[in-house]
Order: sequence, then C-alpha cells, then structure tokens
Amino acid sequence: MNANSPRASLVITTKNRKNDLSKAIASALRQTVPLEVLVMDDGSTDGTEQAVRREFPGVQIHRTEVSHGYIVQRNRGARLARGSVIFSLDDDAIFSTPNIVEQTLADFVHARVGAVAIPHLDINKSRTALARTDRETILVIASFTGCAAAVRRDLFLELGGYHEYLFHQCEEPDFCMRLLARGYVTRVGSADPIHHFVSPRRDSARQFIHNARNNLLNAWYNVPMPFLPMHWCGTLVNLTIRDAIQEKHPIWMMRGVARLTSAIWHERAARRPVPRKIYRLSRRIVRSRGGLPLYQVEPSLTPLPIASATAVPAAG
Repeated sequence: MNANSPRASLVITTKNRKNDLSKAIASALRQTVPLEVLVMDDGSTDGTEQAVRREFPGVQIHRTEVSHGYIVQRNRGARLARGSVIFSLDDDAIFSTPNIVEQTLADFVHARVGAVAIPHLDINKSRTALARTDRETILVIASFTGCAAAVRRDLFLELGGYHEYLFHQCEEPDFCMRLLARGYVTRVGSADPIHHFVSPRRDSARQFIHNARNNLLNAWYNVPMPFLPMHWCGTLVNLTIRDAIQEKHPIWMMRGVARLTSAIWHERAARRPVPRKIYRLSRRIVRSRGGLPLYQVEPSLTPLPIASATAVPAAG
C-alpha cells in the first residue's frame, strides 16, 4: 500500500435493497476513521446504482448486469480495495456508532490476528449474535460472520479469498480454517456492535439448500483423513438436520445434501486438507464456544514469516 492508500476499505454487497443500503452507507461515512467505501451491486434492477451515485457521489459502486452471488462480489471488492484492512457489512446492517472502525483496527494488536469478528446484534431477532471482549484479551473463535467482520487484505488475497463455488452461505468458516492453517487467527472484537436488521426479503429455500450443501462441502475442502467421514456425520446431525427440524424445512435440507456429490465432483481439484494438528485445534476452538485464549492456541500454529511476526498493518 502506498502513502495515499486508506487504512481501511469497506465492501458492501447488495441486490435490490437500495433503501437498506442507503442506511448502511450513511453509517459508514460517519466513522471517525475515513473509509474507502465500495458497493458491489449484484445485478440490481431497482435503481440501486443510480440512487447511490446521486446520494453518495464519493462512494464507489461497481455493478454487474447479471447476478454472480455475494461471495463472488466480495472477492471482487477485495481485489479492488486499497485499504490494508477490509471491512465487510451486509446491506441490511449499520455501524451503530461512529467508533466501530477505529475500535476494530485497534483489535489487530497482535501479529497473529488475521481477522476480527466484530460484535453484532440481530435486531429483528432481539438477541446478541456476538458479544464483545476487551482488546487485550484475544479470544480465538472458529469463524466470523460476513455481516460484521474485518480481514487483513494481504492475507485474504494470499489465501485466494472465498471459494466462489459456494455461491451463497458458509464461505466464512472455510476461509477461517485456511487462515488458521496459515498461522493466523480470527479473534472476537472489542468494538461497539454492528446492528443487523435481517431483511425479510431473503430467499429462504436457497439459503437452506446452500447451507446444507456448503457445510458438507467445506469439510471436503479442509478436513483431513481419517476425520472426514466422522465430521460429515457430525455435520449432518448437529447442523443440517437440527436446523432443518427447527425451521421446519427438511425438504430443502435434503435437496442441499443431495447436491453434495455433484459439488465434490466439480470441486475435486480444490481439496486441500489442513494438517491434522490444525484440524484438532479447530475442533477445540469450536467446542470452547466462547473462544480460546490466544496463548492456548499459538503453540499449535505454524511459525509466522519474519516480516509478519513484527508488523501488524492496521495497528498504526
């Protein structure tokens, strides 16, 4: 990054939610740290592009004529961004205070921190989705949520970003597993919470189908033998079937599972199992629920390159 590059960039993916998007952008522009804001319009037909250009002339908007899915758009946004840290915000979420970007940048306090899971509230569900911690207590968790996250851009690009074949749902745990194998962690953030107003305009069928398929496909990408079959069984029991029963959509779940075979065939060259010790570490982190302190995690991690071990791009 050159001297004129921003410290941080924000990537917002959107489709046909121009009113929600306007609130998200306005909250970003009120941050105490200036943000480069990139809106990735996934083929909107409701005049989103024109509305953004009219209301926020300083914001970059990149529109595709056809929909490629928000995972592809997030990767495109990361490649276009110039900041050393990339923030991710859903178009139906807002920064609740002007301090969140500044607070989150300070969370990159240790060279091992590659991503920060920003605290957030699901307002429409009246519950805390992720609580905050203090800055010096680095709690390592298995994944962040795409509506409220910050990632070091250099690591994101080095790891190839998100697997685009996933298309929709579950890209974050796959990325965080690869990040852990590279020697970096995802930590719980200390910032004020992002407010997520889950939009009612969501395709529930697509969400459940991709959730089932992609949770299983993520295991195909990353889980080493001999753990893969057992991991698949656990995923079916603990995630897919349970969620399907609770939400009363077992048919959608079964459709997702049925698509796994063709997905594995398509992605047969993309399987890159992580080392066994990293997989075991990831299971410890998942079972901890609230996260493991970094000092318990670090002995199992790959040594960092000399340059990375002393430089934390966002901390200055």
